[in-house]
Amino acid sequence: MIETIEQMAIKLEKKDAEDWKYRGEGAANLVLAYNGSSPTFMGKVIRVQKIPRNMSKYEHGRSFLPKHELLLWEGFGDIVRSPNKEIADQRFVQCVMAPLLGAEFVDPGVCVLVSKEFLESVERNVLCQRPLWRVNAAKVNICSDSVLLMSDHSVFPCSSIKSEPCISVEIKPKCGFLPYSSFVADKNAFKKNVTRFKMHQALKVKDSQISQLSEFDPLDLFSGSRKRIDKAIKALIATPQNNLRVFRNGALIYGGLGGGSHGTSFAKAEAFEDYIRSFIRSENSSSVTSFVNLVREAIVKLGVLDRLLEVQKFDKLDIEGAIHAYYDVVAQSCKVCGNTDEDRKSSKYSSLHSLPLEESRKIVKDYLIAATAKDCSLMISFRPMHEGDPESHYRTVYLNSTNQRFKCKACFIDLDLKPLKKMEFYYELDQKIVNCYRQMVNPVLGAVNAGTIKGGETGYWEESDFI
Repeated sequence: MIETIEQMAIKLEKKDAEDWKYRGEGAANLVLAYNGSSPTFMGKVIRVQKIPRNMSKYEHGRSFLPKHELLLWEGFGDIVRSPNKEIADQRFVQCVMAPLLGAEFVDPGVCVLVSKEFLESVERNVLCQRPLWRVNAAKVNICSDSVLLMSDHSVFPCSSIKSEPCISVEIKPKCGFLPYSSFVADKNAFKKNVTRFKMHQALKVKDSQISQLSEFDPLDLFSGSRKRIDKAIKALIATPQNNLRVFRNGALIYGGLGGGSHGTSFAKAEAFEDYIRSFIRSENSSSVTSFVNLVREAIVKLGVLDRLLEVQKFDKLDIEGAIHAYYDVVAQSCKVCGNTDEDRKSSKYSSLHSLPLEESRKIVKDYLIAATAKDCSLMISFRPMHEGDPESHYRTVYLNSTNQRFKCKACFIDLDLKPLKKMEFYYELDQKIVNCYRQMVNPVLGAVNAGTIKGGETGYWEESDFI
């Protein structure tokens, strides 16, 4: 069961900044964990919004959603009435993602007011802990007037850290299915046989974003097969990139703080094994193998990835189809059709552009919901059970190989609302990925570069947003 604070009538000031310690970050937010003595914030984290350093100016929050987004989300009144981005994100999680993924596995959090001085202090305090590439890419948005307060899902609430250790794993599952849309261009048909994750790995190597290809296959993780799930988890441990992190009592013990892309050192791997050995009895097998088995059993028993996959499959047309609906929604001439020969345009895409506007909006809305589901993380936490432990509402997982039982809880995180104007960026990134993969597989065919959208408002995001 996810525990949240319903209302927080309090404001964080400069003096409070020292109590919030760097936990990690993604493309859009810093995550800070509370390390002070206030009972109100014990066991909590905050998400602090970032902005790209290359932006000349930044709109202060969002006093309202742009016109076309208001129409897109008009069925969700709480979202369209949001006074700023933090509240819009919180309401999107509460109104859209929680019903789809299950309230048990979603924590919408609550917005808390902050002063500019608090955010300036936070920026200074965490600067030396942030990965350099993250520092160069983005800074704290000191113009924001609120942050999102959530439970710290790497620990169990109200537990004694000394007597009750907790191990948590954070996984970015990525897209768990292959596209089947008839709107995928013939030259990109390999998208229907090769996972997006594998293709994106090739682009990241080419752009020096990563130094080693990951063997992780999201299809294994979502398969429901214990053998394939084990394979996926082992691949994540071998090359975590920003797709796996492990915590002990809320402290990172494996993986990168800011989604680091480099391999894990042998020394760190040894330390990780020692941490797991102190948590799981593994006399007849390696402690890491036992940990893999524990995570796999939780995934199978909780069924959380089945729910996530259903939401990811809201993307029925692939971005190559949804982008056409997008231009109808924003009442612009389709830039993709402008780069397509007349015969293919008339035969393949006219049906999309002749849809009623409401159907086009549904296509785009469903695509953006699916994009959130493809980009989120799953946090699973474990605590050993002992004889005589009181009854608990938490699920339990039994590890047969060690004859141990664990309390278990799971929560999806990073379920933010994706802006409508991001559709152009999704299309451009997709074309970069498939062109790179085509070049890698067949350099001759790959030399024929597909046209991509030019002049779109895509400068706000960087490719690392979608690692």
